[in-house]
Amino acid sequence: MKKNSQKDKMELQFKISGYDHARLMGHLFCGDDKESVAVALCGRQRAGGRETLIVHELQIIPNEECFSREYDHLHWPTKIIHPFFLRVSRSDMAIVKIHSHPGGYNEFSETDNRSDNEFFQSVFGWSDTDGPHASAVMLPGGEYFGRFFFPDMSSYPIDRFTIVGETIKVGDLSPVDGNAAFALRTIQAFGQKTYSLLKRLRIAVIGCSGTGSPLIEQLARLGVGELVLVDPDRIEHKNLNRIVNATLDDAEKALYKVHVLKRAIETMGLETKVTVLPVNLYDNREGLELVASCDVVFGCMDSVDGRHLLNQLSAFYLIPYFDLGVKLEADGLGGISKICGSVHYLQPGVSSLITRGVYTIDDLRAAAQLRKNPEEYEALIKNAYIKNINVSSPAVISVNMMVASHAINEFLNRIHGYKAERPNNYAGSIIDLSENCIVNVDEESYPTDLYLRKKVGRGDMIPYLEMPDLP
Repeated sequence: MKKNSQKDKMELQFKISGYDHARLMGHLFCGDDKESVAVALCGRQRAGGRETLIVHELQIIPNEECFSREYDHLHWPTKIIHPFFLRVSRSDMAIVKIHSHPGGYNEFSETDNRSDNEFFQSVFGWSDTDGPHASAVMLPGGEYFGRFFFPDMSSYPIDRFTIVGETIKVGDLSPVDGNAAFALRTIQAFGQKTYSLLKRLRIAVIGCSGTGSPLIEQLARLGVGELVLVDPDRIEHKNLNRIVNATLDDAEKALYKVHVLKRAIETMGLETKVTVLPVNLYDNREGLELVASCDVVFGCMDSVDGRHLLNQLSAFYLIPYFDLGVKLEADGLGGISKICGSVHYLQPGVSSLITRGVYTIDDLRAAAQLRKNPEEYEALIKNAYIKNINVSSPAVISVNMMVASHAINEFLNRIHGYKAERPNNYAGSIIDLSENCIVNVDEESYPTDLYLRKKVGRGDMIPYLEMPDLP
């Protein structure tokens, strides 16, 4: 496989859902110690220095229909994937061939090289674009290695394999440098492997106020390699009771929240790279694309339409999404009648914030109306045509920090698995301070979002995320 300066500028990545990974592994290692094969139709993404192929649809090639199968050889009928060829000819989608090496051989064989050369020449004959396709091999332990193919039939190793399911697994062998003294406590708690993964991750935090700022503080001190911070708002005096590292001077100068947090992280000197976007993602395509290139997204917003946007982004680009919410209900007499928070982990294409009842379609319509036409929204509220969703709650740092910490610990469980029970038992958590309890809800208790299930891995398309009102 080749390398050149032009391709080195892009990190080559392959992403697959936990569901498809499990299905693939069950087929590729069926117990007879012979090679098997499957083909994935993939969406594409090229943003943030990454060229990514994302599994959208998986076609298992039945073993009984193969012409021949041995422990180191496979000959199969490509006519089975003719529908994939047709879709590639009509769109900018990609094909990834995935086969097994039952003996654990972790390189492409000469037989693989000949087979791939013949197969991908055919694929590029169908394709109407210059985008790459790929070949991958799964080993008995579920690990992958692979290569991207380009139109000139040059090939380049895949830098990163990501499996997004109830756990988040990232196979990335790039070297990691870091401050050993700073990392010691994190390594003692979660191990060198988890620390190294944190250093390789690019994480987006959307909303940098009450829950966002303490969450960002923790991510930086855990040693996350890169943070993308998104929030269009400026520091106000009313924020100073809950935004970590914000000062009275910041409020007087009305500095952007993201700039204040970037300053704080860089002052730490812990080598976390910070990119800030003082924008509303609904108005900024570049920001959307950068967030879509991230490995994990945390949503720390009150807005229904903002949460819906992240839920869509999560499915189309196969990004694990943590949604945080805080609700404090005042009793009207100067006190609080209820204090609670929520943390939801969204596996792309499984359940969604809608199927979990976090908001309704009517809430979403009202939020969209408020964003697009505030004056008309107020008129509709007055005439009771839509529900008033613009209701603010008092917020304090102790509550926000608790919810942020719960989300961080849930994130660590998804990449490290330190809890006794399986992660799916913690798909949603309701933290009720009034009743002094945490109620955890398992994934199976939530209905599947059938719409988003069909969009998993669709990647770049027009209109973006199938939402015509986006830039």
